[in-house]
Amino acid sequence: MNYRKLKADRIFDGYNLFDAHHTLILDESGKVVDLTMDADADSDAETYKGLLCPGFINAHCHLELSHLKDVIPVHTGLIPFLMQVVGKRNFPMEFILERIAEAEQEMYAGGIVAVGDIGNTDNTLATKKKSSIRWNNFVEILGIDDLKSGEYLEQYGKVLQAFDSAAPELSPGHFKSALVPHAPYTISPDTFRKINDATAGRVISVHNQETPAEDELYRTGSGDFLQFIRLFGFESSPLPVTGRSALRSWLPFFNLQQRLLLVHNTFIPEEDIHFAIDYARQNLSGLHFCLCVNANLYIENSLPPVKKLMDAGAHIVLGTDSYSSNHQLSIAAEIKSIRQHFPTVPLETILQWATLNGASALGRSDELGSFEKGKVPGVVLLDEELEPRRIL
Repeated sequence: MNYRKLKADRIFDGYNLFDAHHTLILDESGKVVDLTMDADADSDAETYKGLLCPGFINAHCHLELSHLKDVIPVHTGLIPFLMQVVGKRNFPMEFILERIAEAEQEMYAGGIVAVGDIGNTDNTLATKKKSSIRWNNFVEILGIDDLKSGEYLEQYGKVLQAFDSAAPELSPGHFKSALVPHAPYTISPDTFRKINDATAGRVISVHNQETPAEDELYRTGSGDFLQFIRLFGFESSPLPVTGRSALRSWLPFFNLQQRLLLVHNTFIPEEDIHFAIDYARQNLSGLHFCLCVNANLYIENSLPPVKKLMDAGAHIVLGTDSYSSNHQLSIAAEIKSIRQHFPTVPLETILQWATLNGASALGRSDELGSFEKGKVPGVVLLDEELEPRRIL
């Protein structure tokens, strides 16, 4: 068998950074054979300037919104942003599909090997079936009326079925699909209950605490979110007023050992971080906090509490969000932003968020995320400016 041998100034294996004396050995299929210091492995090795690391995991994206690139202005705030997303979906389908295909190619070229992708439709299906990227298809439910919870599950269940029906014709694990709630302000209690029943043991995600108004809605039933809720035909909030934060109000609906990604967390308070971690130990199979820093800056011009998350021992992963809220779908760009805004966080730590942690969050750590023997994680080269180049 022919082996491919790769060397670089540094190699990150998913856990640690290694120096130039190490060689990564892969078989013809890209499967990891070894990461070794054996001098004999240097013969015929490809040598690169920069840092080699496993393929990136984009734990949160909305590929189907790729046609909204540069359409919504920056710094609108979340609620005006959401209202524009709802109002700007009437684009020609040919244009939507073209932008989806272009965005997938951008992510592939940028070294992304798996994506947790949100969608309300099956518009991305054709592109994903041809893609070399692996996909967790999160079919996102929006359902604010308890009386229609069954209708919501039926409506979005048809989208889920489209992805499930395509899965057998693809390579094993290419698709992992599940119903997921959109956000606390768009899901009624009975809809939460039905999603919980439908997702036992699954990987799911939910947008969490992107704006202070989210907590205000649950604490008092008032605030800026009422203007968004009116789009659904309600003059007042149909959601329960709990006197607690949004997270404390909805998280207890999930108790069937789901693996849960909390996405954005821009305004999560320290006490809610600890509440979620403690709750997950008893009721979930995993809890992951997904940061989409460039999207947070685009929409709210705010940053998540990274230090508080780290101090609490939170399991952090990275996402890009969509082209409606980002200038690129690049995990490397997210890494650079975190380095810029949180310079005390070691590069080694951020790379783990982007690789092994992300693979774990999507239930794919048996195949992706690290240069461990037997895995096929892909290989990315980062130059001194952290610009990515896909090697494999």
